[in-house]
Amino acid sequence: MDNLANDSHHTTSKAAWLAEGQSSQRDMLASLQALKIQSDTPFNIIASHRHDRPEVFEFADRIYYEPYANVVDSDEPVIFEPVIPLMPRWQFVLEHAQQNNVNVLLTGRNGVDYEAHREIFAAAGIRLLTGATSVTALETIDDKFAFMQQCHQHNIPVADAWRFDNVAELEALLTEHGHQPLCVKPVTGIFAQGFWRLDSERATDEQYDSFEHLYFTEEKKINTAQFISAYANSLMVRESPIPMLLMPYLSGQEYSIDVVCEYGEVLAAVTRYKTGKIQHIGYEQAVMDVVIPLIKAFGCDGIVSVQTKADDNEQHRVLEINSRPSGGIAYTTHSGVDLTQIGFAYWLGLTDKPKLADITQQITPCQVRSIMVGVKIEENDVE
Repeated sequence: MDNLANDSHHTTSKAAWLAEGQSSQRDMLASLQALKIQSDTPFNIIASHRHDRPEVFEFADRIYYEPYANVVDSDEPVIFEPVIPLMPRWQFVLEHAQQNNVNVLLTGRNGVDYEAHREIFAAAGIRLLTGATSVTALETIDDKFAFMQQCHQHNIPVADAWRFDNVAELEALLTEHGHQPLCVKPVTGIFAQGFWRLDSERATDEQYDSFEHLYFTEEKKINTAQFISAYANSLMVRESPIPMLLMPYLSGQEYSIDVVCEYGEVLAAVTRYKTGKIQHIGYEQAVMDVVIPLIKAFGCDGIVSVQTKADDNEQHRVLEINSRPSGGIAYTTHSGVDLTQIGFAYWLGLTDKPKLADITQQITPCQVRSIMVGVKIEENDVE
């Protein structure tokens, strides 16, 4: 479907496609529109999503609704309820990408679906950006326990973790490691879902209030006994077991790093950390000394985000890689470096290959406060 406000796809030979993302798709499309205005070479910007998202689509020249069979797990408006088997998402996107002369496809949240068919996309002349270059790499990145083990194999400083799949294993691990500050989180997950700090190392009179974690949920603290009880008696866990990790809680500064990379090489990056509601944007070399070999070890490819946290000795340790752009990638534009534009200008053939040393010199450290913006949603008929 054309977005008539921006439609120019009939007259250009290049196109970039951003498939459904987690939370940065709108910001990245806006950056691409700004790049398009600056560029001497015309190109089209295509966006797709499984839901009707006009606030995202307003920054695209052409839009598509991705095939999606499950319509009961979201309160977002959906386009239709299918009555026949749907075309696989990757195949739907591939066919329309070929029709629109797409050169670059950023897959967003469904990278594994596309990665399994990388050779087909390459044969069609489409540069596929999934965050890595193999299904195995993406699955290892997503599995935080396997991820930690591979980091150890490459001598990359990483937060330690011990896996448990039942209460007995958790209690055994607490007996062995409970002398130190600990936390728990699921083996797979996003947005800090399932993360909690425990108080197993604290004296009885210093343990977390068993009601406090219900009242101050953002603190992510829970009494250890209460967590064990909740985990042991959870119907959700019994019906669908959730592999979990017990980890030392690192007390140092946490960083988020947005990275443009190609086949394991960092082309551009911006580091940021948060104090209160303020994001501090810049380029921290000590953090990048961990990130650069990490990106190489996993062969990361595209635009990814990395989380690190410092331990008591101020050693930065990797927490995870997210194989897609972060929700805060737009913050980096305030530093004078727009990572979305840098990556896509290169992959579209508008600029030469970026050099990390050059990009680093362009970063102006700054502070950013995020704000919430409302977008009016209109009722539109869907073709």
